[in-house]
Amino acid sequence: MEITNLDSRADFFFSCIEKKYYSKKMMINCHVLIKILSGGTRIVHSDKTYVFGAGDTMLISRNQLAKVTKYPVDGEPYRAISVFFRPGFLQKYYVSHQLNYSKEEIPKIKIFDQHPLLDSLFNSLLPYFTLKGDLPAEIADGKVYEAISILRTLDRGVDHVLEHFEEPGKIDLADFMCKNYMFNMPLEKFGYLTGRSLTTFKKDFKKAFNSTPQKWLTKKRLELAHYQIFEEKKKPSDVYFEAGFENLSHFSFAFKKQFGYNPTASS
Repeated sequence: MEITNLDSRADFFFSCIEKKYYSKKMMINCHVLIKILSGGTRIVHSDKTYVFGAGDTMLISRNQLAKVTKYPVDGEPYRAISVFFRPGFLQKYYVSHQLNYSKEEIPKIKIFDQHPLLDSLFNSLLPYFTLKGDLPAEIADGKVYEAISILRTLDRGVDHVLEHFEEPGKIDLADFMCKNYMFNMPLEKFGYLTGRSLTTFKKDFKKAFNSTPQKWLTKKRLELAHYQIFEEKKKPSDVYFEAGFENLSHFSFAFKKQFGYNPTASS
């Protein structure tokens, strides 16, 4: 079971996962600061995997595709507090604050060492999750402002991440899709992340792959699943989600249609 409690504008988020493992594929459209109180989490990007545990604090950049697995550790459930930095809030903030510019590539995840300022921030947020009503906007804004100030105090280069609130620009569609096809999301999201409208995305996709997105994605995901099952000897039940399918029955049907035999044929 996942337990969540947040104010109406979702500036803060408390999560508690009591089940053994909880996995989902996700994309967050704003930067988020996360403090893990107990348990652990594994964040898998197309090119790198991160593992975090109790006491870890990280800033995750917006518009990143990832598979996130949350799990208990030593009998303690996954518990974490998140602070979201909305693009609109950051735009207003940086109107009156000078940027510390950096030419470095924006990291997908920025890790912070333990610090009394961070402990104070997250400890002050815990009581808010017991409120029956919404947290007053002035208080919520004040805590987000405090979080930004703390991050800038601990790392002057953090502006390089936070001030990135523009919409995604047009990028190489073929390269992006070949790296991220296993993330199951609407075509509109793929279009958005490549800097295109849905119509332009489909048009450019046809030029790049001479196929429709739906057919190409299904074929690529099935090829990945086939390799994992028959070469890496993984179970279909452990593969379908990794490959980009929502449920095992749909995956099994598509697999047999593509290859002519069931995914369980290897067992």
